[in-house]
Amino acid sequence: MAESSTVARPYAKAAFEFARDQKALQAWSQSLSLVAQVAGDIDVRERILGNPRLTADDKTRLLLEVCGDEPFDEGVGNFLHLVGEKGRLAALPDIYDEFEALRAQEEKRVDVTIVSAFELDDAQQNVLVEALKKRLNREISITTQVDRELLGGVILRTGDTVIDGSVRGRLQRLREALTA
Repeated sequence: MAESSTVARPYAKAAFEFARDQKALQAWSQSLSLVAQVAGDIDVRERILGNPRLTADDKTRLLLEVCGDEPFDEGVGNFLHLVGEKGRLAALPDIYDEFEALRAQEEKRVDVTIVSAFELDDAQQNVLVEALKKRLNREISITTQVDRELLGGVILRTGDTVIDGSVRGRLQRLREALTA
């Protein structure tokens, strides 16, 4: 996985800088999301991207056809042809992930997943969002999940960071401390 993200990073950075300069981050994000989903499909990977009989141009053309009637910006189309020429179409899902990370950083936005033992009402979600907004100095976009095995408390996930404030997590840490 690290190798794939290493390959994807320069492409994502170039796409991001171009889209930012064109003031088209949202449009590029939508287009890259679509092609990343299509390129990530197992059938597309096997039949198109992994087909040694197809040229790079054929692979790019077929990938765009599979995307349907979605009208792509000329810049996006050129970018996809460049990625295809370099034989990196299979890296499109990672390019999209890297692009979105750069976009979130530019927009001072972070996506947070909140896992709780019980459904959080709007007031509880707002309290968490406001606390995270102050702590991280960023706009917060949340996704909530329920995991009854937590017993109580919450787990916050953002990128590679996990804050485990659950009762289950606290009990696990206590058990580790007692057995150490």
